[in-house]
Amino acid sequence: MVYFMMANGFEEAEALVPFDILNRCGLDCTLVSFEQTEVVEGAHGIKVICNLLVKDLDLSDAECIVFPGGGLGTENLDNSEYTDGILKSAVEKDLLLGAICAAPSVLGKRGYLKGLKATCYPGFEEYLIDADVTGERVAVNDKIITAKGAGAAYEFGYALASALKNSEIAQTVKEKIY
Repeated sequence: MVYFMMANGFEEAEALVPFDILNRCGLDCTLVSFEQTEVVEGAHGIKVICNLLVKDLDLSDAECIVFPGGGLGTENLDNSEYTDGILKSAVEKDLLLGAICAAPSVLGKRGYLKGLKATCYPGFEEYLIDADVTGERVAVNDKIITAKGAGAAYEFGYALASALKNSEIAQTVKEKIY
């Protein structure tokens, strides 16, 4: 299962484009609300109904955790009482982590990007503590994939798909939707 961490203010394309790509690759994906209800509102007013509340999250079937960006969405994820536990559990379980736009700062502030290639939305580089900040659209490591912003949402989705499935499946989906 791929879990997308959704908080009010998330950048819609950064969540929904990778979600769609991973679904098309045959992966089970779930939207997790960090709010009191299943409804989460994006940075541009689009409301999304999530599958479950973060308080009910069980990572026993998880393969990957994805943190969409957006300034307010990232701030809400960063300040959530659940984020540290989710990240700790993900690392202990050796899960793939994905973060895009401002969201790599959530990982960077906590030291998860130390010594790794990473990228983020311009202006958030200072939070990628001890990372090799590449400035590339997508930075791929063995267990952490980061991306620059909404304009890289498709590339981010394909990178996640390649890591979770394989590059041939990701390429087939890419060809079908283009």
